[in-house]
Amino acid sequence: MNSIAVCGLVCGECQFFGETCPGCYEVKGKTFWAEEIMPEKICPIFNCAVGDKTYRNCGECSQLPCNIFNELRDPNISDEEHEKSISERITRLKSK
Repeated sequence: MNSIAVCGLVCGECQFFGETCPGCYEVKGKTFWAEEIMPEKICPIFNCAVGDKTYRNCGECSQLPCNIFNELRDPNISDEEHEKSISERITRLKSK
């Protein structure tokens, strides 16, 4: 079974999983992209769920989907793809 990220993404389905990214749990949210673009150098979803709230993932949060979850997105996908991704990730997280 593929590992599931804090936000519900399936690590094994990501083109960066492996050499570029060992997974958000392994790097404690300091993913390659977060270090490049986020002021705090950490994924804000990971920081909120694991760092601030001490959850294992966003599925444990009663506020899912929150503003951070909705607003943080891959800039290479359409609005429709983003909405579909949110729905799939919520379903995945709630079924864990």
